[in-house]
Amino acid sequence: MKPLPRLAAITLAMLCSAGAAHAQGFNAVAPTPSQVQPAVDKAYTQLMAAPDIQKLLEAVKADHARAIDDLKLLTEIEAPPFKEQKRAEAFLARMKALGLADAKIDAEGNVVGLRKGTGNGPKLLISAHLDTVFPTGTDVKVKERDGRLYAPGISDDTRGLAVLLSWLKVLNDQKVQTVGDLLFVGNVGEEELGNLRGMKKIFADHLDLDGMVGIEPAPDGAVLVLGTASHRYEVTFKGPGGHSYGAFGQVPSAIHGMGRAIAKIADVKTPSFPKTTFTVGTVGGGTSVNTIAPDARMAVDIRSDEMQPLLDTEKKILAAIDEAVVEENKRWGVDTLSVSTKLIGDRPGGRTPSDSVMVEAAVRANTAFGHKTLMSGASTDANVPMSLGIPAIIIGGGGKTGGFHALSEWIDLTDAWRGAQNSLVTVLGLVGVQGVSEPLLPKRAPRAQTAK
Repeated sequence: MKPLPRLAAITLAMLCSAGAAHAQGFNAVAPTPSQVQPAVDKAYTQLMAAPDIQKLLEAVKADHARAIDDLKLLTEIEAPPFKEQKRAEAFLARMKALGLADAKIDAEGNVVGLRKGTGNGPKLLISAHLDTVFPTGTDVKVKERDGRLYAPGISDDTRGLAVLLSWLKVLNDQKVQTVGDLLFVGNVGEEELGNLRGMKKIFADHLDLDGMVGIEPAPDGAVLVLGTASHRYEVTFKGPGGHSYGAFGQVPSAIHGMGRAIAKIADVKTPSFPKTTFTVGTVGGGTSVNTIAPDARMAVDIRSDEMQPLLDTEKKILAAIDEAVVEENKRWGVDTLSVSTKLIGDRPGGRTPSDSVMVEAAVRANTAFGHKTLMSGASTDANVPMSLGIPAIIIGGGGKTGGFHALSEWIDLTDAWRGAQNSLVTVLGLVGVQGVSEPLLPKRAPRAQTAK
């Protein structure tokens, strides 16, 4: 039996057990040893000892109050899924004001700006998502009480956007030159049925990206290394309909057929490892209490920490739906009930190996700030690069948070600058700093353009 690779003391089973958690709900899986490759340890030792980097970190602390102003400004601009434009425009204006004059909004609605390195280094994407789960008309006014800021979306993920802006400001103010390039992105489509459309566009347009570090609300030391894949379906049942008394026995009910399907789906067996889940999340249909329903609909969510179990479960669920329609038609001796399925969510999955330079960099940076690393998994923007074999992690930007996806969402920013420092040091080690450390993140061969 081969010895476990560095940082692989966390077992795959334990890793996958966190797969259903969203990034801001990081499930603590297991502590990770602090042992890393000598090159990684050397790079972070050099960074933390360098006077210029210490000045940079002090600048992050000093920028804390101004960064809160950015946070409030952006939070109070609604950004529902598919309606992120106003927030994108405000974020773009801030990026330009802080030194990325060539930043722009791409065709999908992402805000993209490149801070170039000295040349010949890797290109690292650093991102936070613009969208929130809250619909148009939600009160997003920031309110302060008991040392916390309350507002829908303030931590998920507006804090991440504010952290990116703070990094941009201090890097430029302190004239810190990275070796590798930093692609700053505020992306759309992370939440709900956004289907990771923003991140998919980024990786379709930028074929030379060597890695990704995403910022989401997360506890100190948390590192997301696994992307949970998901498929979501909209299922529609159609029948002729009729009077509940007069047409009884002559026509099938769309709702009854859906009920049969739900019962069959509930009996589907999934493996506990890798964690694989499903749910019928919403249902609807019918016209009145005394009508045999002519229509019914439901939405189904299927997730897994690996693709094959997801596909196996998907096959069973789709078969269960078809069987239910056959049985409902047979019950009445007709063939007038039909069903259609539409894939409305397709999030690829993957993982970044625990002994990769990307993860070891985060571990070593956490150690420098006195944090033990806890690895986790969820469905986030990092799913896209992971599915392409590109190393990616999600880490926190500082602050204590809670109430995600609720109107009572809050953030406590007491000493949150420490988290912003920690994650910035993680990034600097990966891309390198001129005169201080060489890049740890290896350059990849550019990917080929995917045919459309």
